[in-house]
Amino acid sequence: MAGLLFPLSATAQENWAFQPMVADLDTPWAIAPMPGGGLLVTEKDGRLLMFRDGARTEVAGVPDVETSGQGGLLDVTLARDFDTTRTLFLTYAKDQNGGSGTALASARLSEDGQRLEDVRDLFEMKPGSSGGRHFGSRVVEAADGTLFVTIGERGDRPAAQDLGRHNGTVVRVNRDGSVPQDNPFVGQEGALPEIWSYGHRNPQGAGLDLDGNLWVSEHGAQGGDEVNRVRKGANYGWPVISYGRHYSGGKIGEGTSKPGMEQPEYYWDPSIAPSGLMVYSGALDEDLRGDIFVGALKFDYIARLSGDPLEEVAQIKGPETSRVRDIVEGPEGGIWFISVGEGTVYRMMPDG
Repeated sequence: MAGLLFPLSATAQENWAFQPMVADLDTPWAIAPMPGGGLLVTEKDGRLLMFRDGARTEVAGVPDVETSGQGGLLDVTLARDFDTTRTLFLTYAKDQNGGSGTALASARLSEDGQRLEDVRDLFEMKPGSSGGRHFGSRVVEAADGTLFVTIGERGDRPAAQDLGRHNGTVVRVNRDGSVPQDNPFVGQEGALPEIWSYGHRNPQGAGLDLDGNLWVSEHGAQGGDEVNRVRKGANYGWPVISYGRHYSGGKIGEGTSKPGMEQPEYYWDPSIAPSGLMVYSGALDEDLRGDIFVGALKFDYIARLSGDPLEEVAQIKGPETSRVRDIVEGPEGGIWFISVGEGTVYRMMPDG
């Protein structure tokens, strides 16, 4: 495990070619490049947009979204069998008794891309809570077809250590919303069976590595942003341990380590506000195979991490990388990302 301290210029710059793909977006949150061409984009206020053949379509049938604070329409992920089933997954903030919470829905995109069909919720966190912070929220389909969903602790720090609540967890469900019986806390009294890992603060990036392991990037407080390899049943420590401090300057919890709690694979101090994580296949550059790319909402760059122990080996930075919200690999091997500051989706390719 390593951490980045000032100066930020200590890491190398890299040469990439940037191509704008769509522009004039309003608070875009997630992207899903489609096989055969086309792009889906979520906007936080509740719009799902499809871009194909130069046309822009607002897709009908999106679930009702609670848009307070950081909540709204969040992630979109295509199912592995999208080519044949047209199935996709959405995460969003759902109105609940007592507030709102992160929910996961599945739907089928109509053949003409105009609407969602067979929309249904597969999961929603419980209990609901007030406040507009820390919803997570990414959805990743594992190789076995189960779905991982990342959930923030909703600003309720102690809840991240409570297995009776979904706050501050990664949950795992089947594609029909049922609970996999090999989840670590199935049958444990007082524990919610959907929980896969806990002790997270606000994981806004998630992706599988080339061996199928789940990785997340998550916001710390003042310092202590983390990249974690997520293990079954593991406790990632928030708010008992952290490499950051409260915004007041006060100490968080008991320090930076404690038996039974996981250490991050990498952390940043000062915070970069990570949102979006992707492990690259190496499709266009074998030298990048297995490297982790993380978007930074603060400092306006894309971090490339590599090695064992994991290190930030490069910062990809330019006018295009203004508040990077999501980052994914497209079907053609390009790296697609959202520049919130630009309101634009870019595709970048290794240049030379």
